[in-house]
Amino acid sequence: MAISFTATRIALAAGAIAAGTMLAGAQEWQTTSSLMGESRYGQNFQRYDHVNPDAPKGGTLNSVATGSFDSFNPYIVRGSPGAGFAQFGGGLLYDTLMEQAIDEPSVSHPLVADAYKFPDDYSSATYRLNPAAKWHDGKPITVDDVVWSFNVLKANSPMYNRYYENVTEAVALNDREVEFRFDQKGNRELPKILGDLAILPKHWWEGTDASGKKRDISQPTLEAPLGSAAYRIASFKPGQEIVWERVPDYWGAKLPVKIGRENFDKRRYVYIQDDNAAWQAFTKGGFEDIHPENSSRRWATYYNFPAFTAGDVVKKEFAAKSRASMQGFVMNMRRPKFQEPKVRQALTYAFDFETMNRTIFYGFNTRTSSYFVGSELASSGLPKGRELEILSEHKDKLPPEVFTTEYKLPVYEQPKTGQPQADPAPANPPQPERAHLREIVKLFAEAGWKIQNGTMTNQKTGEPFTIEILGNNDTDEVISNPYINQLKKIGIKATLRIVDPSQYVNRVNNFDFDMLTTVLAQSDSPGNEQRDFWSSRAADTPGSRNLSGIKNPVVDALIDKVIFAKDREELVAATNALDRVLLWNFYVVPQYHRAVVWLAYWNKFGIPDKQPDYIGPDTDSWWIDPAKEAALAAKYKGGN
Repeated sequence: MAISFTATRIALAAGAIAAGTMLAGAQEWQTTSSLMGESRYGQNFQRYDHVNPDAPKGGTLNSVATGSFDSFNPYIVRGSPGAGFAQFGGGLLYDTLMEQAIDEPSVSHPLVADAYKFPDDYSSATYRLNPAAKWHDGKPITVDDVVWSFNVLKANSPMYNRYYENVTEAVALNDREVEFRFDQKGNRELPKILGDLAILPKHWWEGTDASGKKRDISQPTLEAPLGSAAYRIASFKPGQEIVWERVPDYWGAKLPVKIGRENFDKRRYVYIQDDNAAWQAFTKGGFEDIHPENSSRRWATYYNFPAFTAGDVVKKEFAAKSRASMQGFVMNMRRPKFQEPKVRQALTYAFDFETMNRTIFYGFNTRTSSYFVGSELASSGLPKGRELEILSEHKDKLPPEVFTTEYKLPVYEQPKTGQPQADPAPANPPQPERAHLREIVKLFAEAGWKIQNGTMTNQKTGEPFTIEILGNNDTDEVISNPYINQLKKIGIKATLRIVDPSQYVNRVNNFDFDMLTTVLAQSDSPGNEQRDFWSSRAADTPGSRNLSGIKNPVVDALIDKVIFAKDREELVAATNALDRVLLWNFYVVPQYHRAVVWLAYWNKFGIPDKQPDYIGPDTDSWWIDPAKEAALAAKYKGGN
């Protein structure tokens, strides 16, 4: 996996921006914006308080990416984008209008735009460009670039199209200001999230390549595009390697969001076919300098290789509030066998978390029981107050348990003292496995399925119940095999199919799977992106995050409640309601989470004493220590 915390932050931000309290009055220019009260820096942001403003520039950050790549255009469904590009946001190449803060939720700071404003009714937003902003060829970033970028991204990127669904047009007001107009009023998040727009160079994309062929933003390309951000492509080998170089005269180097950050002169990504090979490459040195560890088994038992025991590789745990997300097996309801809620409920109850956590994950994980885990947005207990009022509007269309029963997942054994407990609600008392299996078989029977000759069989069609779990790496095998074995006990034949990354992306984009593991990242401020996760429209849109294929009018209505919440209190109540309805429809088999980031790294870095506990480690604030790097190079003969 490529080490790109920038990309991670962008992905989280895409699911994070939402209704809250806007600062300052409408139609007043704002620099720093916040949807959850005053930013920690107010309106006079100078730099992040965790960075070293005097961090030296230089050196190469070596990273690995798995699979391959065949495109430098991340904003279309076709092709596999190269490492360093981002499907949402600018990645390493393009700057956005504003940049999402890395140390607090739902805050943006100036980048291409130096300020923005909006009217009282939230019917539009106006962004004012920084006159210093320029492309790598020296030409200025113009309002025409902004308008053109909005139009082409909305036309070609499914993610941008849904995110800005209610933005009807972008209009240049003068040579510095662009007004975005909306087809609705009262959406308090919409003015702010325009800041996430990546700005692309109109003159380059509408020009011709070296052979005289006209470029086409709607098609994949391996021509290195013109950019505006701190890095540009220096060299590449198709499908094998990409080397990015820091732009020496980058226009934004002195901006507050950039001070003390983006310190590496080069960022080199080498492609390796699978996760295990990437791990082996990390232990040898030279291919990967910073390894984000996702395997509990490796974290607990594999760190005994020579470089680690010698102290040349360090492993460290970082707090990361934003990392607690819903990870689970998604059931694709486009397949008829998953359309019955009781089947989905039975499959959810078949997941034995406690045994897996004890035998495979070394007790590191916590069971997930909310799509908004770890925050006030997570539903708990029984609905009450404003949440109950919202849900009661749809009472005849909801499972009765939404109102009568606290959502709890089955517990197969009691965790040992000191192991993580269920979050946020207390778990059911542990019961013997047989009791849970009896309940699962009963639910299947109520849905028209019974075990016959050892096989779960549809009583009308005689069809056996089978599941193919789609995966693309060794971690999928670790997670899936215990679940597959559990399903065998109730007569279900489940198999895991591992495919290469390119095929995996294509199959996921086109919803060609029965079940797969995914992470549905949320944050403290849900909003427009909820349509991409759960709406009926997104269910039929290739590339959307509605992997389950949810088409539920109540969910659609609750999404609008979230988006149009008039204040934080209303947002919390509406999100609680949405969370509860998603849980009781059993669209996902919840797995587990950790609100930390595990990193192992070769000891060649200078690292600020403090790292933001919102996103975890800000590796863009690290720098190469020449003395440490030279010592490693001598010891390992150039390996690191």
